[in-house]
Amino acid sequence: MSRLRIKAGKKAYEMIKDGGFNFDAVSAYYGAAVGPRWLIASGFDLTLLTQNLLGRSRAVHLIGSSAGAWRFAAWLQPQAVASYQTLLNAYITVGYTRKDTPATILKKFTHIMDAYIEDDALPFALANKRYRLSVITARARHLVASDNLLLQKSALAACYILNFFSRNNLYHFADRVVFYNGSKPPPFCFQPQFQGKYVRINEINFKYAVMASGAIPLVVAGVENIFGAPRGVYRDGGLIDYHLSHQFAARENDLVLFFHHQERIIPGWLDKKIKRRVPDEQTLNNVVMVFPSQSFIDKLPGEKVPDRDDFLTYMDKDKERIAHWHKAVELSAPLGEDFLELVESGKIRDVVEKM
Repeated sequence: MSRLRIKAGKKAYEMIKDGGFNFDAVSAYYGAAVGPRWLIASGFDLTLLTQNLLGRSRAVHLIGSSAGAWRFAAWLQPQAVASYQTLLNAYITVGYTRKDTPATILKKFTHIMDAYIEDDALPFALANKRYRLSVITARARHLVASDNLLLQKSALAACYILNFFSRNNLYHFADRVVFYNGSKPPPFCFQPQFQGKYVRINEINFKYAVMASGAIPLVVAGVENIFGAPRGVYRDGGLIDYHLSHQFAARENDLVLFFHHQERIIPGWLDKKIKRRVPDEQTLNNVVMVFPSQSFIDKLPGEKVPDRDDFLTYMDKDKERIAHWHKAVELSAPLGEDFLELVESGKIRDVVEKM
């Protein structure tokens, strides 16, 4: 049985059925806020990077929140593959203890960031002609910005209740702020339904924006007063944009590539238990979503994708967690080649499913 499944929105499905999958039609590659689950995207990412499959005819927008932003920040570096592999190793091997606080975890995140992104390389990264990075963050409002965990938890509980009735209530608690590089913001920022602000990435705020996008509420301290952006405390972009919640295609016949760890797409972090909360048809229209089959997941350590629960499960057994995560990365290495084979052989037209 195949290790991959592929689903496509209405327009993308028609394009693939009619003429196959064309990498040059991809205008955006999206990376969701999925925590350690991103590790199984590594083989897919590295195949795209080493084969130079995206951005051949025009610049491609790499759009991500949290783990997605961390992944894509490596893509812009002078030695992108080496940078990505350094991120993998630093992310997997960092140790956490029961004594850690949100502040100490943020400090460990800083060490990871410094390991795979060199300050001297940032001018090159920002001048990259092939890729345009967009980092989605959430600027906390009111008590969600508090360092007091009890107050922050109370505010998030209120946010959860109000979000149950409407996602628009999220904006009472956080503002979407998109940090972008390029001459202008990505096209999705100009859509009528977009709510938020956009700020250009520069050498000063690059790392802070990427780090803030992964600052999980209650777990990691927020990043304060990012240069060039509205003042405030910036937290994980997944609070508002957890998986996929925008139409990212620049034009009608563009494709949005999305490697995901599961079949379900959840718009916001607080929507996880709201089964009815799904992206609308227009949001998914141009999306080509690639995700691992259940038969593949069954072969991973523990028969599951690495996730945040592993930090608690292996709290005093870091070596075991690290070994399991390395094994998951090893087993995920062929996923990009699997997809490429489906594209080049034309078999993708037979296996693609409708969203």
